[in-house]
Amino acid sequence: MLFLGEYEHNLDQKQRLAIPAEIRDSMSAEVHGEAFVAAPGANGALWLWPEKTFAQLSARLGQNLLGEEALVQFERLFFSQAARIPLDSAGRVRIPDRLLQRYGLNAQVLVLGVRDHLEVVRPEEWRGKQQELQPLESEIWRRARAAMATDGVK
Repeated sequence: MLFLGEYEHNLDQKQRLAIPAEIRDSMSAEVHGEAFVAAPGANGALWLWPEKTFAQLSARLGQNLLGEEALVQFERLFFSQAARIPLDSAGRVRIPDRLLQRYGLNAQVLVLGVRDHLEVVRPEEWRGKQQELQPLESEIWRRARAAMATDGVK
């Protein structure tokens, strides 16, 4: 599944976030699972993955009991902060308090579709990041093309 777009949403009083209908309608329990996994993202934002996608990505880390120290530290930090958040019958997920506090999320949030995951961010934070990156757009595209070329992607 390819996640795209930007969606403005509100957290309700029970800290539930409605997953955008456009995204929910494209998902299937057989392929994606019946929940999301909320975890720290590489860019300092809260990321949400469909649970089966998250399981596949996690499996790529390997299953070595005597792993490299850097990987052991990453796994300990990353997985201890993650949470399985099931979709309720209304298509909402309840984000744990600890994650809301860590990312400063409150009533109004933006849900960003970012290829294989969703990101939940504060609207003002995202708008500021967009303004910061807009002048660098050409350079960002150039670096992305170069990175894809070295990975064999055309």
